Amino acid sequence: MATSQTIARTAVRGHRKATGKRGKDALTGWAFIGPACLVIGGLSVFPAVWAFFISRTKWNGITDPVDVGWGNYERMIQDPNVISAVQHTLVFTALFVPASIIIGMVVAVALNRKIRFIGFYRTAIFVPFVASAAATGILASFVFNPQFGAANELLRRVGLPAQQYLESPAQAMPVIVVIALWGQIGFTAVVYLAALQDIPKILVEAAVVDGASPIRVFRHVTLPQLGPVTVFTAVWQTITALQLFDLVYTTTRGGPISATQTIVYYIYKTAFQGQRYGYGSAVAYTLFVITLLITVGMVLYSRRSKVGAF
Repeated sequence: MATSQTIARTAVRGHRKATGKRGKDALTGWAFIGPACLVIGGLSVFPAVWAFFISRTKWNGITDPVDVGWGNYERMIQDPNVISAVQHTLVFTALFVPASIIIGMVVAVALNRKIRFIGFYRTAIFVPFVASAAATGILASFVFNPQFGAANELLRRVGLPAQQYLESPAQAMPVIVVIALWGQIGFTAVVYLAALQDIPKILVEAAVVDGASPIRVFRHVTLPQLGPVTVFTAVWQTITALQLFDLVYTTTRGGPISATQTIVYYIYKTAFQGQRYGYGSAVAYTLFVITLLITVGMVLYSRRSKVGAF
């Protein structure tokens, strides 16, 4: 009996000691990350909350704000400029997201081989993603310049007529999609490459032994294993597409004839150029809610279909 009580007391003391150590470790961890959390909260959470209150006012940044309630949100629904910007954003998203996923997957499959200089090829594919979107847009402006750009020079050499590219309302958005793909393919390719290298080799070898062709192996073995990565990439690239601003700002400034004016660029022009901070904040919050709903919807779909991406 005494031995049992001694063992119990020893166990209790050990549990308390372990709990105290975990609490001390937790306090030490929070001491390191606490200042960073305060900075992040002060630079993101507080401005976001403040912007919501601004979205319910009419304010030019100088005079006293005037409370208009939900008037900015009601006006936004009937604003043709907002509707046009949303349409342009959806067109960009519809072209960019599937293309970035498909091309990134193809590039990853090509780079998942044991060939000479494979490290150089992988680095070359990823370098455009590291470069800033602003630098990419400035470089692309020279490449697609209708007068002296490299793209038209190449067309002239093969006997094809020169194009207007970023100066054409019909061609500007597809060109921006191409520029965005050049900068983002590296990201999707690296993500898919990591997923490909994580696929158990025994599955591929078993399919080959059963007589499956390379196409069937990819379709029935590799592609299902890439499902979680595809969902994650689709969510990430959709958010990236909805927030398109840098390339538009450095190439077309929303032109020509507002053909490339995306919703984020419209927010920038309305709030900071037109000094309509209340209305711009209302549009920004609406974009935030839509992006959040899309993300939550794709996450729920992933969990219900048991894809396992999140």
